Amino acid sequence: MAVFRGIPYAQPPVGPLRLAAPQPALPWRGTRRADAFGETPPQSRAFGPMGGPENLTRSGDWLTVNVWSPDPAGSGLPVLVWIYGGVYLFGTSDGPTSDGTELARHGTVVVTFNYRLGAEGYGHFEGAVPNRGLLDQVAALRWVRDNIAAFGGDPDRVTVFGESAGAGAIAALLAMPGAAGLFHRAVAQSVPGTFYSTALATDIGAAVAAELNSAPTVAGIAAATPGALRDAADTVLRTMARYERRWGRAARARMPFSPVVDGEVLPRPPWEALRTGHSAQVDLIAGHTRDETRLFTALAGQLGRVSEEEVTDTLEWFAPGEAGRRAYRRAHPTADPSTLRDLVISDWLFRMPSLHLAQAHVEGGGTSYTYELTWEAPGMGGVLGACHGLDVPLVFGTLHGGIATQLLGEDPPEEAAALSERMRAAWTAFAATGDPGWAPYREGERLTRLFGTEPHTAPYPEETSRLIWADHEFTALDIAPP
Repeated sequence: MAVFRGIPYAQPPVGPLRLAAPQPALPWRGTRRADAFGETPPQSRAFGPMGGPENLTRSGDWLTVNVWSPDPAGSGLPVLVWIYGGVYLFGTSDGPTSDGTELARHGTVVVTFNYRLGAEGYGHFEGAVPNRGLLDQVAALRWVRDNIAAFGGDPDRVTVFGESAGAGAIAALLAMPGAAGLFHRAVAQSVPGTFYSTALATDIGAAVAAELNSAPTVAGIAAATPGALRDAADTVLRTMARYERRWGRAARARMPFSPVVDGEVLPRPPWEALRTGHSAQVDLIAGHTRDETRLFTALAGQLGRVSEEEVTDTLEWFAPGEAGRRAYRRAHPTADPSTLRDLVISDWLFRMPSLHLAQAHVEGGGTSYTYELTWEAPGMGGVLGACHGLDVPLVFGTLHGGIATQLLGEDPPEEAAALSERMRAAWTAFAATGDPGWAPYREGERLTRLFGTEPHTAPYPEETSRLIWADHEFTALDIAPP
């Protein structure tokens, strides 16, 4: 296995390039060492151990790629490009979880990269280029198109795959004219349904600027150091409860940043764009875990401690209207408060956006495959269920270290290794041929791959939730009306 780390795909976004679109990397003379990961972009500190490691220096050399190749002297290997998640606030291609070795051993070239996050990547300020994090991803994909053949990869067989915010970014890329033709297949794992209007994003940007005692302009924001801008955004994150009446669900979900439907970089929400046939030529896998938000409830120490009042409040905020609130109560009359609250938030934030993305793609003439991870994580005393993020170490085959140890325990069971092998085989087969090994999703059958102890294909298992959300449109979240 040949591994190349820290290759620049764009110039450091500092100085006059701060808050601007990425610019192509400058060439160098001679041989460049590629044995260390690049510098990480600023990472939110509001998530404790969940946040990514940070190694900020003055260089700002965040925009780098890493490549794993089983045969760099060969040619024509399918390419898998990973886009990390992290609430659009933290994440890095460094670390044990996203090591591409095991995936590359299935005969693929694996690429990971860093991109701008938080206010640096998604903050909406006057005069700043919008959606800079998404534009970084486009720049990385252009680098792959232009250079991956030198590592044995086929630039005409590029598959993007990502989880959580990384899956949200992939949904955005599917809707972006600037990303057209740069990838040919996509795997979106737990797509978040949060996309923001320019009015909402501008308002949040103004709150971040106020924490810096700055005008919400490119000049005012760029005067702050990256660390100071990150800290200002974290302050807004920690105090979002006071903005709930104005920012609505974005504040309630404690998510200050998401891709912005700005009308240019991202003209329309992904579900709308795919429904009209945009990216119909790109094959898509979209799926989710069964118990998406159980991890967050466990980490907050709230398992079994959610009150009936909190469930009622959650239904008011996140269920699709009064009819949806009544439907959840009727469908789950004996569910305890923790289970019901997790179900509603999981549906709103991840499960239904993922399903609707697959459905919209089919409606637009594309081919979609769906899956649900049902295997339960043994970590943390076995209380996590099939939780958010569990699919990442399983897909990469990185079952030790980092988040994998938290989810799988110090000694992962043999079931984990067997399921990981099957998921890796499906993802790499899809990258190579467009066929992951199960039937495509069609509205009449809704066949879905269930990844449990014995993976099998069956009708989509969350039929109750599907019906509750059937008429809901995932659109850009806006400022709440007075």
